Amino acid sequence: MFRWAIIFAVIALIASLLGFGGVAGLSQQFAIILLVVAIILAVIGFLSRGRV
Repeated sequence: MFRWAIIFAVIALIASLLGFGGVAGLSQQFAIILLVVAIILAVIGFLSRGRV
């Protein structure tokens, strides 16, 4: 998940440098969503690992 978030962030950066505002904004939103989901899953994984 972290890898996909980084990929979308790089796509957003390149698209914004080239002037594609719509693609940059959409890629930024995907990157943020994937980053939040990955962090939540990582926290849940760390917490559940301690209980087993």
